[in-house]
Amino acid sequence: QVQVVESGGGLVQAGGSLTLSCAASGSISSIEIMAWYRQAPGKQRELVAGITSVGMTNYAGSVKGRFTISRDNAKNTVYLRMNSLKPEDTAVYYCNVILTEIGGSARPYPYWGQGTQVTVSS
Repeated sequence: QVQVVESGGGLVQAGGSLTLSCAASGSISSIEIMAWYRQAPGKQRELVAGITSVGMTNYAGSVKGRFTISRDNAKNTVYLRMNSLKPEDTAVYYCNVILTEIGGSARPYPYWGQGTQVTVSS
């Protein structure tokens, strides 16, 4: 069994900052990629940022320079530091972890967290 749990969402004024955290736990053998997605009302879920096991990162153009993704491999945790927040960043933020399980298939499988709401007021 694998669990993915996010925390850190909330309400913030435009220009403010928030840090999201996501921890994966359970029978984990290795974690390939950890990523953050978001979904605003009426819109499709979109990739915000991702990070590989060796620290390579990629960002959506809309957040580049404002958001920073990082991970702690020892804790199976990924963070998203969000600065200079804008009302258009308002969304439910989801953590996605691609991993292999102990005793499971060698093929990595994606797991999702339950989501955490981020609301940016103008």
